[in-house]
Amino acid sequence: MTGGNRNDVTQLEALVEAIPPIRGKRGKPRRRPKVVQADRGYDHDKYRKILHARGIRTQIARRGTAHGSGLGATRYVVEQTIALLHWFRRLRIRWERRADIHEAFLSLGCALICWRRLQKS
Repeated sequence: MTGGNRNDVTQLEALVEAIPPIRGKRGKPRRRPKVVQADRGYDHDKYRKILHARGIRTQIARRGTAHGSGLGATRYVVEQTIALLHWFRRLRIRWERRADIHEAFLSLGCALICWRRLQKS
């Protein structure tokens, strides 16, 4: 967890390192995703090289190209989740100084969102 005024690109490598093992089939669990999708803010060869060195394919939108890459269909899920978390005022603006308390409220918010979604169906 970083401060609110940090650029997302600077945390890309730490984010990929923090991915937990993915459980599933027998054998050694996967430690990294197959593909990373990103918007134009990550469009730099430096970040592509970092991910390719770890064996991760990239789908990063190029700057100066038309908005027809198709990445919006899968990125919408992330944007919608962030919008749903902003329903909770404590998560919209981080008031807690301790990261563990903020993460607890984040987990509680995610649980409430899932519970409300399950009630509708």
